[in-house]
Amino acid sequence: MNEEFKELLIAKYYVEHVKSVEIAAEEICDEESVGTWTDLTTTVGKPHIARLRAEVLDKQVFDDHGDYQSGEVTIGFQTETFDLEAGITSILSMVAGNLFGLGALRNIRWLDVEFPRSIIENFPGPKFGIEGVRKIIGTDKGEFPNRPHIGTIVKPKMGLTAQEWADVTYEAAIGGVDFIKDDENLSDQHFCPLEDRVIHVLERLDQVKEETGRTVIHAVNVTATHDVMWKRIKTALDNGAKCLMIDVILTGYQELAQMARDPSVKVPIHVHRTMHAAFTRNQKHGISMLPVAKIVRMLGGDQLHIGSYGQGKMDTDLELELQLKQSLIEPMYELKTTFPVASGGLYPAKIPNLVKYGGNNVIIQAGGGIHGHPDGTRKGAMAMRQALDATLKGVSLDEYAKDHQELAKALEKWGK
Repeated sequence: MNEEFKELLIAKYYVEHVKSVEIAAEEICDEESVGTWTDLTTTVGKPHIARLRAEVLDKQVFDDHGDYQSGEVTIGFQTETFDLEAGITSILSMVAGNLFGLGALRNIRWLDVEFPRSIIENFPGPKFGIEGVRKIIGTDKGEFPNRPHIGTIVKPKMGLTAQEWADVTYEAAIGGVDFIKDDENLSDQHFCPLEDRVIHVLERLDQVKEETGRTVIHAVNVTATHDVMWKRIKTALDNGAKCLMIDVILTGYQELAQMARDPSVKVPIHVHRTMHAAFTRNQKHGISMLPVAKIVRMLGGDQLHIGSYGQGKMDTDLELELQLKQSLIEPMYELKTTFPVASGGLYPAKIPNLVKYGGNNVIIQAGGGIHGHPDGTRKGAMAMRQALDATLKGVSLDEYAKDHQELAKALEKWGK
């Protein structure tokens, strides 16, 4: 960050304005700080107010389309204008507030953000980060130290009883996965109560530990209203849960920060981004996933879904996903890192490219790509681990499959 702007919160936007990019930048500064659509008599002779106005740091015009102009603007927000005791809401109300509704802006998309130290130090950041999660699972050592993790989402995502759900986790864990999670819409339904699920899953994962010596952790979805969520957190932790999961867009960023701050939460927090595409997918309007990723890291997420590096079933943007990865693992003052998660339509043949783009710091989550294996969940998990082992050894999947029938069957079913 430029020293001249080190105490500003810097936000970048793509804009389409009916007059000009320059006017768009000034209107954003007015609307999101101390101004409005007209001159104000209440600010005359008050330099202390003018000092708090957001400022235009940069602007670029892309095209003049006749009836509108498109480009990018970079705005600096004075840190004094934020009520940091109110948490991230005060920041978002300005950086991502009324500007999306301004009539003269045909489209506006929040592209990126840089937080100064004076803001970051008010938030908890991850308790564990990548390094801490690795120590819990034991992948900080072994044949391939600091390797990618293999995870799974139990499928079907809903309908199984708690005992059936736990039995599936056992099969996946015995087969070789490192991490198991609830899906975004499994919480505390009557057919699979949260407490029963936690108890049965931990019994089965303890069995895996006894039989193999490996530690596998399960992320329990505690997403709910504030009071209910904290009851579920207590229930999960009292019964020995090793990881908690939150649907952060649905529940709110503030709940994530409170979880990370709370001394009773001594386990990693897995952050699901379900519903994000409602505002991130449109390339011209809304909010990019990049600010969301930086916010989640600042607020304390230990793991975050960022996409599948172009490999999965969801809409994808490889360039953006590489930026997301960097935003979670590169230095950000004293904050620990956040483990990037790739998921959505993944299976063994996808692993070489997932490792190519994600490196070692990626959790590769497969749901159907494990549980849809012709020979069942255990063999599906084995196929995923075999694909990862082959990739880390520099052996092609076709070659490795000659001596590993689980991988061979996965490649036969889903392709190479």
